[in-house]
Amino acid sequence: MSTFVLVPGFWLGAWAWDDVARPLREAGHTVHAVTPAGLAERAAEPGPEIGVETHIADLTDLLTREDLWDVVLVGHSGGSTAVTGAADRMPERIRRVVYLDSGPVPDGAALGDLWEPEHRAHVLATLVDGRHPLPSWEELAAAGSSADGLDDAARAAVRERATDQPAATFTEPLRLTGAGADLPKALISCSFPLEQVRAMIASGHPYFAQLGGPEWELRELPTGHWPMFSRPAETAAVLAELAERVGPEGSAAR
Repeated sequence: MSTFVLVPGFWLGAWAWDDVARPLREAGHTVHAVTPAGLAERAAEPGPEIGVETHIADLTDLLTREDLWDVVLVGHSGGSTAVTGAADRMPERIRRVVYLDSGPVPDGAALGDLWEPEHRAHVLATLVDGRHPLPSWEELAAAGSSADGLDDAARAAVRERATDQPAATFTEPLRLTGAGADLPKALISCSFPLEQVRAMIASGHPYFAQLGGPEWELRELPTGHWPMFSRPAETAAVLAELAERVGPEGSAAR
């Protein structure tokens, strides 16, 4: 059995993983779903002070406090920055890093640096008290975050529980030592077919170029950008399979 730490993307808390965590736990796995600082039940925490390092500390503190080892660390969407940083800080505790419709942010870059300039400028211009409110579904789709697979009720439920995202989580640069560079990693691509992902890797796209290394395994789960809501059982199944496909010494199974 495996130990999973599940980190949600922007605007979400641990609640977003409920329908993924349930089948994993029923199968005997240990699951820690994380609410990052400033979100969901932690929304009252001061927003301007919450940034990339805060969310990395959320994860490293959890690993230490719960004495977690051999962890499958999963980051959805904007949660990718925190999981990349935590794996860099404590690589000895990580079995594999899984990016769910996301990818690693390079050293010295902020997540927002990887966005199209017009989109980044729009986000920064619409901040409210240092936080980024959940945009309309149409705006999200235009930015590459499709809501395919979510009916009106699901979209309404997500919007009702969403929390404004602290801006420093996408404006603060990520600082890496390189300690986690060789850890086994996996991409579960939901918004892009793998053929397109491989083309972007080959072209050197800044958000995909790192995915061409031997430590990577690429998977496809066709749906929108929110697979924990649109295909939770299948998301859990792919995560469980990826956890098993790592060799006894931490090497990715090929």
